[in-house]
Amino acid sequence: MPDALADQDRLVANMEQDEEDRAAPDDAASVTTPVGCCHPAGTGYRMVVLALVCLTSFGSYFCYDNPSALESEIKNDMDVSTGQYMLLYSLYSWPNVVVCFFGGFFIDRIIGVRWGAILFGGLLLIGHYIFALGAFVNRFWVMQMGRFIFGLGGENLAVAVNAYAVNWFKGSALNLVMGLSLSVSRVGSVLNMNTMKPLYNQLAKTYSGYTCLGLTLFIGGTTLILSQFCTFQLAWLDKRAKRILKPATVVAAGEKISFRDIKDFPWSLYLICAICVGYYTAIFPFISLGLVFYESKYGLSPQRAMLLNSLVYTISAVGSPILGFLIDRTGRNIIWTISAISITIVAHGILGFTFVNPFVAVSMMGVAYSMLASSLWPMVALVVKEHQLGTAYGIMQAVQNLGLAVFAIVAGTIVDKAGYLVLEVFFIGLLCVSLLSAAMLYLYDSKVNGLLNLSVLQQKARFDEEKRLAALREDNLVNGQTVVTEGKTTIEPVYPDNEAPRISF
Repeated sequence: MPDALADQDRLVANMEQDEEDRAAPDDAASVTTPVGCCHPAGTGYRMVVLALVCLTSFGSYFCYDNPSALESEIKNDMDVSTGQYMLLYSLYSWPNVVVCFFGGFFIDRIIGVRWGAILFGGLLLIGHYIFALGAFVNRFWVMQMGRFIFGLGGENLAVAVNAYAVNWFKGSALNLVMGLSLSVSRVGSVLNMNTMKPLYNQLAKTYSGYTCLGLTLFIGGTTLILSQFCTFQLAWLDKRAKRILKPATVVAAGEKISFRDIKDFPWSLYLICAICVGYYTAIFPFISLGLVFYESKYGLSPQRAMLLNSLVYTISAVGSPILGFLIDRTGRNIIWTISAISITIVAHGILGFTFVNPFVAVSMMGVAYSMLASSLWPMVALVVKEHQLGTAYGIMQAVQNLGLAVFAIVAGTIVDKAGYLVLEVFFIGLLCVSLLSAAMLYLYDSKVNGLLNLSVLQQKARFDEEKRLAALREDNLVNGQTVVTEGKTTIEPVYPDNEAPRISF
């Protein structure tokens, strides 16, 4: 399904319709009977879109963790302290507390998902190469500026990618698509951890110091060039599909999102945000502190500790599409989410209170992380209108970044003053908040007769009924009676006796 851009009105849609009818009068037949793999309604076309959606975030995830892969090299070559080094991550997270929200609104209200993905992908590319340039010329403040610009694009690109996924795959394979997207993104993280340092060591045979560091970062940035290419291809394919299919679901004028709409977002969206914050703040800060934890508690060598610490990402790269496929076949996203949180609580309990082989707990955490990512994020598309998705995902990303920025500092303070046992108790507490929010979401969704815990068949029946009623309403607008009431001309719909709407939701 092509994207419904919030900034297009009915007049523009009708002009495009008339132009296309004159240029290709037989297109209507092609919609009902797709011809060839290049038709937007065909499986081949959608698979190309899927591949581009997945690859668009690859470079972002690869380059985001470049500082982590080159921590000692950055501190040594740039002659900075650990605190200064950590600013490279803080400068990414803090701006996104605000920027994600406005970025999502910007996508929905002004430029649309196509130009949004291109713009924010471009900010990523520019920011990273400024970051690399700062290393190359031995100016750490330039590196910091580059990471700030990089942060302006990173989370907003994720918002645009999520919107693309929903626009094309909502109601068909959304959980699988988001799982695949996460999988490819995490492959980028894993490749970064395993390639950047060997690349630096290879270049160090010819270059030295900050020059070697800068060249390494320049080469790593080629992944962002690939991702930016994908944003242009996605925009072209999406625009072509819209022109050919001429969907009846073009967002009408008056359905554009405004700041006033935000207060009307359902409570379920904010409960989803609470689940997101409670869960992810117990995962990512733990991974950032996990290396020393495994070495000190379990006596692992640095190499084995590094392997174990990356296991969550490795499992998610494989498990996310599989679990996404299962969730697509079963539905009931809330049950999957509650299960993921519960498994993670058990995993943290094992790590905190026992000396069982940590591979068991970390493997559980990796599976649970994949399960939650594949079930939680698609729920946003089931609780907000399609033209509001960019803003909704922006709010979710902003809240997540706020939680990560704050609780990462709290977690580090706990380790310094109380140790890892108290840290595990802290993480379990955050997960309990997430679990409570999921339980409240289950109850709220049941009360409002929502979609979040329906099976796939039940969701499909609901979507089909929505489409039937939408088509009926549009038909009534065309065939209805024109009535003048109090000086205003309106359309009075005419319902056949057997077609009157029987349900509303």
